[in-house]
Amino acid sequence: MARYQFKLPDIGEGIAEAEIVAWHIKVGDMVREDQQLADMMTDKATVEMESPVAGKVVAVAGEVGDQIAIGSVLVEFEVEGEAPAEEDRSDSVALADGMVEPTPGIEESVPSMEVDSAPADEISEHAPAPAPAAGKASAPSGGESKNPTMLASPAVRQRARDLGVDLSQVKTTSDRVRHSDLDAYLLYNGGSASRGGGSRRQDESIKVVGLRRKIAENMQEAKRRIPHFTYVDEVDVTALEQTRAMMNADRGSNPKLTLLPFLTTAMCRALPDFPMLNARYDDDANIIHRSGAVHMGMATQTDNGLSVAVIRDAQNRDIWDLAREILRLADATRAGKASREELSGSTITISSLGPMGGIVSTPVINRPEVAIIAVNKVKEMPVVVDGELEIRKMMNLSLSCDHRVVDGWDAASFIQALKKLLENPLKLLSMH
Repeated sequence: MARYQFKLPDIGEGIAEAEIVAWHIKVGDMVREDQQLADMMTDKATVEMESPVAGKVVAVAGEVGDQIAIGSVLVEFEVEGEAPAEEDRSDSVALADGMVEPTPGIEESVPSMEVDSAPADEISEHAPAPAPAAGKASAPSGGESKNPTMLASPAVRQRARDLGVDLSQVKTTSDRVRHSDLDAYLLYNGGSASRGGGSRRQDESIKVVGLRRKIAENMQEAKRRIPHFTYVDEVDVTALEQTRAMMNADRGSNPKLTLLPFLTTAMCRALPDFPMLNARYDDDANIIHRSGAVHMGMATQTDNGLSVAVIRDAQNRDIWDLAREILRLADATRAGKASREELSGSTITISSLGPMGGIVSTPVINRPEVAIIAVNKVKEMPVVVDGELEIRKMMNLSLSCDHRVVDGWDAASFIQALKKLLENPLKLLSMH
C-alpha cells in the first residue's frame, strides 16, 4: 500500500484559492478513479474535483466553507501498490463549462494533514448512499426505499426543513428524494408533517458558505459603497403582450418568448443616448468606464442563490436570438454549468421574478455596475385612455442607480425612452 496526495490544481487564471462548497466523500470511503470528490467555488463558478486514482480516503483538507490554496493537498489516498509516478499522472478536472483541462503534476513534498477533519454529519449530506451489504434486506418491493442517507437537492432539503419533514421517512423510487416524492409524502400524511396544528421547527445554525457567502459579501459592499436611489414608473404593455402572443403562435422551432427579450431589445436601443447607465464605476481609481457594447446581466435564481449570467453583445442580437441565449444561460446557471466568463463582465443588469414580481422593487446594484432594472408583474388594471375607462395590461419598471454617477433626471429620461419603445412594439421591432 502507498499514499497518494491529490493537490488542488490550477483551476483558472489568477485564482489563488478556492472554497470547499461540498464534499462527496469522507474519510474511510473507497473511491474509484474519476469519482467526484468535492465541489470547489472560484468567484461564482463551481468546479467539480474528480479523483485521479482509485483507493481509500485517509485525509481531507478541511470543512465546507474553508478556503484551500491552489497547489495544497485536497485529499490523501491509500492506494494499492506504489503511487503513480509523477510523469505517468494525467490528472484532470471537469470545469464548470463542461470542458476538461489538464492539471499540473503533484509534487512529493507536502505538508502533513489532519485525518477526518470534516465532521461526519456535515459530510454525510453529500456522500453517496452506501450500497446494501450482501445478505442484507433490499429495498421494499416495487422499488421504493427509505434511506437515512438518501440524496436530495438543496431546494428539496430546504423545503423539507420548512415543512418539518424528516427526509429519511420519505419514500422514493430513485436514488434521491425529489419534490414529487415530498408531495406524495405530504398528501399521504394529510398535507403536513404532523396531524396536529403547526409544528415547531428545530433551532439550527447554518454556516454561510459558497455562493451564499459571495452574495452576502457582494450585497454588503454594494450597499456600503453605493448611494442607491430607485425610480419607478408604469408601462402599458397591452400592445406588447398582443404582439408577443402573435409571435409565439407562429414561432416554429424558436423558444417561447417572454417579456425579457423585448425589454432587453428596448434597453439596447435606448442606452446609446444614456451612456452613463451602461457603465462600470471603479470607485477606487475614480474612473467611470462607459461601455460601447451592452453586456446585459440577467439575474438568475438557482438552488444555491442568485447568480448573474451575461448576454454578450446584446445589442447585436434579434428577439429570437435573445430568447435562445436567455434560455441557454438560465439553464446553464441553474445547473451550475455556466463558466466564469458567462458569469462576469456585465455592464447593466435586469432582474425579473416573473408573475411574482410584485408592484414595486428596490433592486440592489450589481457592483461595479451603476444601474439595475427590475421587472414587476403584469397586471390588468382600469386605465383612463382618451377620457374613456379601459382595462389595460400594466407593468411597473423599477430602476436603481448609483447616485454618484447617474442623476435622477437621467434615470427618469431613460425609463421614459423605454416606455415609448415598449408601448409601441412595431417601432421597437422595426428598429432591427
